[in-house]
Amino acid sequence: MDHQQQQLFSLCSVPYVFNIKKHFFVSLFSLSLLIFSTLVIFNLVGSSSSLEPLLRFGLLSPSSQNSTKDCDYSKGRWVRRTSSSSSLIYGEECRFLDSGFRCRKNGRKDSDYLNWRWQPHGCDLPRFNASDFLERSRNGRIVFVGDSIGRNQWESLMCMLSQAVPNKSEIYEVYGSPITKHKGFLSMRFPQQNLTVEYHRTPFLVVIGRPPEHSPQEIKTTVRVDEFNWQSKRWVDSDVLVFNSGHWWNEEKTVLAGTYFEEGRKVNKTMGAMEAFEKSLKTWKSWVLERLDPDKSYVFFRSYSPVHYRNGTWNLGGLCDAETGPETDKRRMEPDAAHNRYIYEAIEEMKYQHSKVKFLNITYLTEFRKDGHPSRYREGGTPVDAPQDCSHWCLPGVPDTWNEIFYAQLLSMNYRTKFNLQDQEMDQKQVQREGITKHRLV
Repeated sequence: MDHQQQQLFSLCSVPYVFNIKKHFFVSLFSLSLLIFSTLVIFNLVGSSSSLEPLLRFGLLSPSSQNSTKDCDYSKGRWVRRTSSSSSLIYGEECRFLDSGFRCRKNGRKDSDYLNWRWQPHGCDLPRFNASDFLERSRNGRIVFVGDSIGRNQWESLMCMLSQAVPNKSEIYEVYGSPITKHKGFLSMRFPQQNLTVEYHRTPFLVVIGRPPEHSPQEIKTTVRVDEFNWQSKRWVDSDVLVFNSGHWWNEEKTVLAGTYFEEGRKVNKTMGAMEAFEKSLKTWKSWVLERLDPDKSYVFFRSYSPVHYRNGTWNLGGLCDAETGPETDKRRMEPDAAHNRYIYEAIEEMKYQHSKVKFLNITYLTEFRKDGHPSRYREGGTPVDAPQDCSHWCLPGVPDTWNEIFYAQLLSMNYRTKFNLQDQEMDQKQVQREGITKHRLV
């Protein structure tokens, strides 16, 4: 028997096989013991905050934690704030608030509407970090485009971000325009970060203009569903865009007011508001895909913000001033707005061409908050018999949660402005160059 045959025979011998089996079972037993011990510790600990030592030593995988990438923030429940989360991020003294949104200043006595936070199912909403948001947005532009509910959200974000600025007076409007009584365009600059946060009022997103010549007398204006708003040339270089539309897409604010829908330079008097809305979203989708850089632009379309008029519509005695807490009877909640299906479908059609387009879904969580509207606590000078405002939102209030979700979604996409990314790449290259030089010297 040659040497190789002897080696093969020794490997197949009984003692050798027994040793392999013994080591295998010992290793298996040790691994099982480790897993069992980890599970016992996990059950004893009972809180996610106490898992940090286990994660630090690699006993639990970080992937077992809830991550921002896996969380559906649109589903959950409103829970009372604890003492650790009860302090508001900002107050009504924030100078970026429209006077119509300062509900307590306008006479609202109860403050319970401020004592709720949104708790998603199966995960947590990351704490809003204004300093981090500003740093990620350095040298950038964040632009809100839409109706006055979009202005609600824009003002909320301005107040939230300004809390990270020690000298808030240094934040200024680029063109000197006041927050109220403006012409529908505001651009606020954070000079330390060279960041502008802008609001553009365009309720329909598409063009509103004069009807074609020789149109019937009842046609006062037209909404051109196949022509995107002319202001859009201002939005092309934005880093983040947040669109919203929907509250003007109804028969009352269009056809009944003499505004009809136009397509291909022809007025279609039989086109309804929702069909027109769907067509306008196709126009929006084409503009995003054709004009925005998918490597730079983060694009959001916020879902429909519910209204809560009780016992009538806004102009027929509807009110919401008796509401002081979130809705508890789901049977009283309205079904999902039809607008959302068209928004969602448009975004789904885009995701393979522009992966940074997201649906900012806030409808369900907002439907609960019948208590968060200005109602009869409107700005000074409003006539006593004016309709209640059950469409907009008190600030601070519900739109702050929209911005928390907005921030969380940006985090899930590792958001940074293009200039930030370029700076990071330059820093990394510098480190590499210094490392190579140091290696050569050694």
